Amino acid sequence: MKHRRWWIGVLIAVGVIVNYLDRSATSMATKPIEGTFHLTAGQMGIVLSAFSWSYALLQIPVGALLDKIGVKWVIRLGMVLWSIACFVTAVATGQGLLLLGRVLLGIGEAPYFPAAVKSVGYWFPVAERARAVSLYDSESKLASAIGAPLLAFAITEWSWRGGFIATGILSVVYVFIYWAMYRDPREDKRLSREELEFIEEGGSQEEGQAEGGLWRNLGHLLRYRKVWGVFIGFAAYAYSFWLFLSWLPGYLEDQMHMSVLKTGWFAAIPWLVGFASELFVAGFLIDWLVKRGRNPLRVRKSVLVVCLLLGLTVIGAAYTRSPGWAVFFISIALGALVCTSSIAMSIPTFIAPRGTVGVLTGFLTFGNNAMGILAPIVTGFIVQATGSFMDAFLCAAVILLIGVLSYAFLLTDLDPIPSPNAQLGASSAAKVPIQ
Repeated sequence: MKHRRWWIGVLIAVGVIVNYLDRSATSMATKPIEGTFHLTAGQMGIVLSAFSWSYALLQIPVGALLDKIGVKWVIRLGMVLWSIACFVTAVATGQGLLLLGRVLLGIGEAPYFPAAVKSVGYWFPVAERARAVSLYDSESKLASAIGAPLLAFAITEWSWRGGFIATGILSVVYVFIYWAMYRDPREDKRLSREELEFIEEGGSQEEGQAEGGLWRNLGHLLRYRKVWGVFIGFAAYAYSFWLFLSWLPGYLEDQMHMSVLKTGWFAAIPWLVGFASELFVAGFLIDWLVKRGRNPLRVRKSVLVVCLLLGLTVIGAAYTRSPGWAVFFISIALGALVCTSSIAMSIPTFIAPRGTVGVLTGFLTFGNNAMGILAPIVTGFIVQATGSFMDAFLCAAVILLIGVLSYAFLLTDLDPIPSPNAQLGASSAAKVPIQ
């Protein structure tokens, strides 16, 4: 048996790296952009959040679109848009064009993670799914780790505009690679019959769309307690993630008085820790424990709760003036928090009825990216009002505690949710209670 499915996994992972280099470029260029356009911290927070305006609002619609017409064409068109967005930002002449570039980038990148989850459901059996999801989701942290020094170098050498031109060129290259390589399993001529049988017998998601429609299917899913458990917990994680993604370079420059280039190297450390921890803890460790007969729900739930609790070490960064200790506390917090990400992202492949993985993933990523709107703005105005990141980190800690409670008490099982049609067939008049 060949390993075509893992090549597809690598292709998706490379796309995540390109994806995150594009979206994190603005964070690395925070100070130069503020200087060019004379922006306050609050105004810069709005610019940093603009990506998530369109990204968050489109998550549920693109999820339904993916369920309807499939992964391949939605992602192809999205990648073209996000490449254009990089060049729009590079030529911006004011805050208006900066906002336009970020909103356009959000539109282009909105389908990627729901599509990645859907692709993993098609391409990987249940026993390999934790590793498959962590393979691509961990690359978002690796992208920030390698991207921070690379983008810092590009900005230092070629100005912040040159940095965006570089990410735009990289995105165009990836468009051609993805266009040539990605197919769904049943249309991929390089996939052997033996491997296809292995994937399908291992519990892969069926290709095709669900009957019903977006709002009917979404309404059905929202009747289940476990859906809300994952939604709230994933959103709580996301607040801290977006705080770090948007403001970590600015925190090190403002609070620790570092240069852009030095900030790039220091900012890389927490993301590198996050990449390694997600890949090995949320990927290999979970699959290993489940294969040894441990309860799949208990394993995943334990990691979710423990890692969100470890995320509270961000409080240490609120009370230190040492760059080394700040990076140490943030590395522990981020390294633990990101382990919860790929677990949450894999849950739709277990519980969603046929043809609704995109809808459910879109709902989860909507909550995640709503925090991408909130966290940069709230942090920016807290810093503007207090002159410190202390209260911003404490705010993140409180939200993490809400996530802990959600995973602990609302995530009840990983059993597949019955399809809406099955529920109607059982009793056309009965309402499905919160379960």
